[in-house]
Amino acid sequence: MAVPAIIPIAHEPDYRTDTIGRYTGGQFLASITYAFPDGFTLGDGWEEHKRLYTVLHRFDHEGRHIDSEIERAGTWAEQWQRPHGEDSVMARAESRMAALLDGLPGREYGDIAIRPFQVRFDDVLFGLVIERHDGGEDENDEDEWAELHPDGLGFYAPWDGEYDT
Repeated sequence: MAVPAIIPIAHEPDYRTDTIGRYTGGQFLASITYAFPDGFTLGDGWEEHKRLYTVLHRFDHEGRHIDSEIERAGTWAEQWQRPHGEDSVMARAESRMAALLDGLPGREYGDIAIRPFQVRFDDVLFGLVIERHDGGEDENDEDEWAELHPDGLGFYAPWDGEYDT
């Protein structure tokens, strides 16, 4: 089944889609997520390459991507060196997320419906990207799901906003 032009994403409090919803200017999707840079291969020292990001994507009322605010809070290695306290990588990311969300006038958490988009930051792909099971690029292949990068959430038929990780 082909991916719809506008993909619903269900709000799930206290889980992976708890910071999505609508605001005066449209819709938003926010997350705190770890990611490796494109092309990275696991090996010794991987902890320095696994980065924590604070992400806020904004969309208009029709689900078109407007802009993204993405910031690197630190690395997995830094988080393990200082796992607690106000200066930990996670605490910095959470503080920045709170500020970004507070900056959305009329913010209400809830379901959203957005169009696929892609943004690159810090050599990492962020966005809702159409993907195929066979990985093919052929235009005759049927699209099968949409993947939220780098969060690793997959959306698929029956297109009800639910996702797999």
